[in-house]
Amino acid sequence: MLEISRVRELYWDQGLNAREVAKRLDISVWSLYNLMEKNSIPRRSQSEVSYLLHKDKPRFVLKTDLDIAGEQLKVAGIMLYWAEGARKGSTVDFANSDPRMVRIFLKFLRDICGVKEERLRVYLYAYSYSKIDEIKEYWHKLTGIPLSRFTKPYIRTGHANVSKRKLPYGLVHIRYNDTKLLEKIGGWINEYIEELR
Repeated sequence: MLEISRVRELYWDQGLNAREVAKRLDISVWSLYNLMEKNSIPRRSQSEVSYLLHKDKPRFVLKTDLDIAGEQLKVAGIMLYWAEGARKGSTVDFANSDPRMVRIFLKFLRDICGVKEERLRVYLYAYSYSKIDEIKEYWHKLTGIPLSRFTKPYIRTGHANVSKRKLPYGLVHIRYNDTKLLEKIGGWINEYIEELR
């Protein structure tokens, strides 16, 4: 008979997934789930499963011992994200149409946050009259992010300039899917809020 402690050890202590545990114990996954349920062994939450799936993927390495220019870049990046970044979810998502701001924020991500280049993504928001390929090429050259990491753009139909804003190159989102980095940037923002009170 299977030792329940062995199931706990493989699943929780060693971090194996259900398929791996079942294989080690030579039983089906469904038999494993039934066994866990009968013996009150909880299953992982979706966020825990996601973490295990991605735990070995490259994340980010924060730069320490910043010089004056580095501190200025860090403050600029934090302020830009405070103004134009998404604070909820699991992805760092900075949206803007100003190429100067986008360039500075990317420099912040690369030089201060030490993000892994292969995990950067670009999402475009454009109008139906826009020349998407030209816009993609523009942001590709400006960001240095390969076109293969541009996700499917959002194309807005209808009237182009309802808000009277001109976006010749659309609106670009610089995205980096990492909950820990989002939390870190959020923490930096909160520190500045406290300091400025």
